[in-house]
Amino acid sequence: MPSLSVLDLVPVRAGQTSAQAVASALDLVERADRLGYRRYWFAEHHNMPAVASTTPPVLIAAAAARTSRIRVGSGGVMLPNHSPLIVAEQFAALEAIAPDRIDLGIGRAPGSDPVITQLLNRSGTTSDVSRFPDHVTDIMALTSPEGATVRFTSGTEYQVKATPLASGMPQIWLLGSSDYSAQLAASFGLPYVFANHFAGEGLEHALRLYRDQFQPNESGEGPQTFVTANVVAAPTAEEAEERALPQLRMMARIRTGRPLTPLETVEQAKADPWDAMAESMIASSRQKWFVGTGADVQGQLAAFAAQYGVDEIMVSPVAGAYDGESLESSVGRAQTLELIAAPATVAA
Repeated sequence: MPSLSVLDLVPVRAGQTSAQAVASALDLVERADRLGYRRYWFAEHHNMPAVASTTPPVLIAAAAARTSRIRVGSGGVMLPNHSPLIVAEQFAALEAIAPDRIDLGIGRAPGSDPVITQLLNRSGTTSDVSRFPDHVTDIMALTSPEGATVRFTSGTEYQVKATPLASGMPQIWLLGSSDYSAQLAASFGLPYVFANHFAGEGLEHALRLYRDQFQPNESGEGPQTFVTANVVAAPTAEEAEERALPQLRMMARIRTGRPLTPLETVEQAKADPWDAMAESMIASSRQKWFVGTGADVQGQLAAFAAQYGVDEIMVSPVAGAYDGESLESSVGRAQTLELIAAPATVAA
């Protein structure tokens, strides 16, 4: 079995507040720490009724305070929304809070719709996507103990550091769902993750490009990557399929332009049938997910890791809830992590 990690979008279901959704996520990260998961990442998405992971650094700090071993990080910080210096300062501070446990995953997409992108950019952040490689380079320099040097046209130099005296730096990962990020990560000698949990196509080609074109940086480390997957495990296959339905319908809402809502409960999802096109889209997405009993999903994940030559899988636990389950926790997501954990998650 590969080692396992977790990607969390902090889902918000019907009737649940943001506070309850975050409390549920922090309970889940404590559980993942106890179970031996390798890392726990928070995504960045904005203005979505079913997603509370708007600010990864805040969630990472809370998760670091609640755990002792697991690596915590971003999957990812959407760099066009932020100044590289601010990102570097935030993650340098996180590294000081939890030394050798911080991952900085960086993405190139805005993580929301055009209106929210414009609102994020009003603060004067560097939103030019074409300069993404420069901004990644800036963060790599700023988070290093040596810092970066700004050179002015007059010839004078100015020293900039993300934190006064760093004893370490977060591990930087590039994230993407296309060939571009794979090739950029390879050229920088950085670890790379293809967003397979929502992209669904192009994984094999992206990993081949990354491995074939990889150029080691001063660290001397070789290519490092893992794969992501949507996962639901339950005591029975029937329950697992039912718990997968709310998130499958949410993905179909996004792709068909339906209004977004908080995540439905299982009962709500089953009571509201959709048209044939939406149902076909749900069935297509389901084929790429890992759903079943704990033993079944473990076997599927082991085969998936072997197929792509990786020793780690980052699971997005997308199990929905039934009516009547506590709003302060997530039974389905917690049970998914429990059922697929042993003996897979002996951390490296």
